[in-house]
Amino acid sequence: MSDQAAIGLLLSQTEERRAELEAACAGGFARLLSAGDAAAVRARLASERVDLLVIDLEGFDPLLDREALAGLVAARAGAPAFVLCPFANARWLPLLMAAGPIGYAITPLAPAEVPVALAACLAGRAPAAPGLSPQLAALRALVRAALAPEQDPATLGERLCAAPGAWPGVVHAGLFEREPGGELRLGAQRGEPALDLARVLGRGERLLGSPLRAVFPGLVAAAADAVVLLDVVAKAGDPSMAAALRAHGVDCVLALPVPGSSAGEPRGALCLSFKAAPPFTHEEFALLLELAELAGIGLRLADLQGERAGMLARIAQLSTIDALTGVANRRHGESLLEAEVKRARRYGLPLAVIAFDIDRFSEVNARFGHPVGDLALRAVAEATQKMLRGSDIPGACRRRGIHRHRAARERCRWPEGGREAARRDCRYRHPRRRRRHCQPGRGGAGRTGERRLACPYGSTPPGTRQAGGSQRRRTGTAIAYVARRMGRCRG
Repeated sequence: MSDQAAIGLLLSQTEERRAELEAACAGGFARLLSAGDAAAVRARLASERVDLLVIDLEGFDPLLDREALAGLVAARAGAPAFVLCPFANARWLPLLMAAGPIGYAITPLAPAEVPVALAACLAGRAPAAPGLSPQLAALRALVRAALAPEQDPATLGERLCAAPGAWPGVVHAGLFEREPGGELRLGAQRGEPALDLARVLGRGERLLGSPLRAVFPGLVAAAADAVVLLDVVAKAGDPSMAAALRAHGVDCVLALPVPGSSAGEPRGALCLSFKAAPPFTHEEFALLLELAELAGIGLRLADLQGERAGMLARIAQLSTIDALTGVANRRHGESLLEAEVKRARRYGLPLAVIAFDIDRFSEVNARFGHPVGDLALRAVAEATQKMLRGSDIPGACRRRGIHRHRAARERCRWPEGGREAARRDCRYRHPRRRRRHCQPGRGGAGRTGERRLACPYGSTPPGTRQAGGSQRRRTGTAIAYVARRMGRCRG
C-alpha cells in the first residue's frame, strides 16, 4: 500500500504533542486520525479502517497504562503498529512486544525523521524478525557460568562485564552498583581498553552527584529503575558525552536495572555500549532482562557471603578475645600456650611464660567500684600490649567472683625468648607516673596521695616432657610460688 493512500491513527496524551506529531506525519498519510486515550483509539479501530497505529509513549506509565496499551497492540492482530518510545523509558518495548509485533523508534526524533520511520514500518522493514541468535544463547551460558558458586564473589562484577563480549557489536560493558548508603559507584567495566566510563562521567564514585546523572543511561537506569535505550548517543542532549563515546566507537548505549532485594530499589545497572543500535527483538529484550536479574541474584549472594564472612570473624573474635581487656581470653590463651610449647619442644626453641597479678585489686573494687576496677584492668592490658613485641602473645586469666573481682591476672608468652629475656622485658609502667619500674621483691616509697597499680610477676620456661595440661599446671604453680616468695611490689 502506498503511504499516500494509507490511513493512520495516532495516540498521544497531550494536545501539544499531538499537534507536533500530526504536523510531522501529515505528508505520510492520506488521512491521519488522532486520539488522546486508549478507549478512543479502541473505538476508532472498531469503526474504521486503520493501516498503521502510532502510539506516542510520552507521558504513559508502564505500571498504570500497560494493560490498556498492550490491549491495543493485541487488537491489531498482527497489523502494523508503531511506537515512539522515549529513550529513558524503554521498558515499554518488551512489554508491548509481548502483546504483538511492533516497530519502534527512540525519541527524541527530528521532525524529518518521523515520516521516514513510519514509512519503513508500513513497508514491512520493521520490526526485526523474531528469534534468539546463537550469540545471545552463548551470552546466557556465559552469565550463568559467571554466577557459579565456585567462582570468587570478589570478581563477580568483572565476570558479568566480560560475558556480553559474546554479543557482536558490543564494544564495552559496565556494572554500576549501589552502595549501602544509597550512593552509586562504577563497580566494574570490561571491553574497549581505552574507554573508561569513570573518565567519561568525571568520577568513578558518588555518581549520583555527576553532572551526567540525568542523561547517561547507566546512571538513569540505576537511579530510576528504568530500561534506557539511547540508540544514538547525541539524543541525550550532552554533546561532550556524545563526543567522548563516539571517540571510542560507541553510538548506542543500553542500560538495564539490576534488581535489588526490594521492588523499585535497583541494586545497580548493567550498561552495554554498541557500535550502532541493533534492531532489538522481544526475545533479545527478554534475555537481557533475565541477565540483569541473574546479575542481581549474583550480587545479593556475594553480599550474603561477605556478611557471612564478617559474622564468622565476629564470632571468632567473641570466642577468643576477652571483651574487657582486648587480649586473648583464658580458653584461647591456653590453646595458644599449648601450641607454643609444642613448637618450642619440636624445634628446640626457648620459650618463657610470664604471669602477674595486680596487688590489692579487691581493694580497688571495694573502694572505687567495679567500673574503676575494669578501667584498671584495661589500663594494665593496654600498657602490657605496648611493651610487647609483635610475636609476643598477651592473654587474660581473670577469676571473677559473683559480686566482686577476687583477683586479676595477666599472662604473656615470649616465643623464642628465654627466661632472662622475659625477666628483662617484664616491666609495667603506669601511664600517669614517672618512668619508674615496678620490679619483684624491690620496693620504693611512693609520694603521698598517689595511687599506682603494682604487678608482681614470675616467669618460667617450659618443660620438655609434660603434656599440655600438666605443663599449664606446672607453669601456674611455679609462677605463683615465685610471686609469693617475692611479695608484693611496694613502689
